[in-house]
Amino acid sequence: MCEAHGAKHNAVMKKLFTLLTSAACFLAFLSFAPAAPGQNPAAEEKVIALAQQLKLTPQQEVEVLPILKAEAPKFEAIKNDPSLSGMQKMKQLHAIHSENAPQLQKILSPAQYQQLQAIREADIKKAMAAKRAAR
Repeated sequence: MCEAHGAKHNAVMKKLFTLLTSAACFLAFLSFAPAAPGQNPAAEEKVIALAQQLKLTPQQEVEVLPILKAEAPKFEAIKNDPSLSGMQKMKQLHAIHSENAPQLQKILSPAQYQQLQAIREADIKKAMAAKRAAR
């Protein structure tokens, strides 16, 4: 009986150790990973908030955050380009989303990917509404 309890305790401790190690690695990654050139702190915060909304596992965070962080400067450049019409901006944003879709679909669960798509669509609509209101 004691051996079974000991084995169970060891398994729980290994899982806990693995989880804590993953979390520590992720935090180290976030604190030491250089931001992409031209990336602003607001974009960084948005990426982290998105990861929290999707309830990513530590492993998913390690794989997904670099993809999302790489997208952020591209999105900002498109949004801030006055030479593009609203429709052109929307098409370019969708192109970036499509570019990374296969990679993200492999990492995220179907529900997480669907939630990511919904969040992105809402962001695009919100940006377009803000643009219209500014006119």
